[in-house]
Amino acid sequence: MTPLDDLKAELERFGEDNDRGTGDRPRRMLNITRDTGEFLSVLVRATAARRVLEVGTSNGYSTLWLAEAARAIGGHVTTVEFQEWKADLAALNFERAGLHEAITQVLGDAGALLQRTPDAAFDLVFLDSERTEYPGWWPDLRRVLRPGGLLVVDNATSHVEEMAPFAALLAADAGFTTSLVPVGKGELLAVKAGA
Repeated sequence: MTPLDDLKAELERFGEDNDRGTGDRPRRMLNITRDTGEFLSVLVRATAARRVLEVGTSNGYSTLWLAEAARAIGGHVTTVEFQEWKADLAALNFERAGLHEAITQVLGDAGALLQRTPDAAFDLVFLDSERTEYPGWWPDLRRVLRPGGLLVVDNATSHVEEMAPFAALLAADAGFTTSLVPVGKGELLAVKAGA
C-alpha cells in the first residue's frame, strides 16, 4: 500500500467513527464509499476529465480520489465547501496526500461559484452536497459543463425522494443522456450532448 492508500483508509475510518458518533448532519463527514471513489477515479481517467469540479468537499476524502486520477492525466480539481472547518480539515489532508498542487479549494456557496464560472469550464462535475439545492443550480450546472462532459451525482439511490426533483429535470432534458449506476449510495450519471 502507498502512503495515499493509507491516508484514504484512515479517512474512511475517521468518517465512519465521526458519523456514528453524531446525529447532527452538519457535523458529519458523509463521505462517499470506497467503491464510489474507485468508480470516480475510473470515470476521470476514462473520460480524460482534466477539469473537474466537486461540489461538497467535506474532509476531502472524495477529492483525493478525483485529484489522484486527474493528476495522472495532467488535470486539476476545483472543490467547493461551505463549512470552513471542513475545508480546513480537507486542506490538511490534501497536503498530507501530496495532492494539494492538483487541487484548488473554494470556501463558500456553490451556487455563487457556479454563477461566476464561465461556460463549458469543466469536463466532469461531481455533486455531493445539499440535494435540495440541485434544481436551483441546474441552469448553471448545465452551462458550466462542456459538451460531451459528464455530471455525476451521489446519493441517487440512498436519498431517492430528495433526489427526485433533480432527477426529473435531468430526465426531461433532451440534451443529456442519463444512467443510474448502483455503486455505493447510487450514482446518477448524465452526459451532455455534443462532444
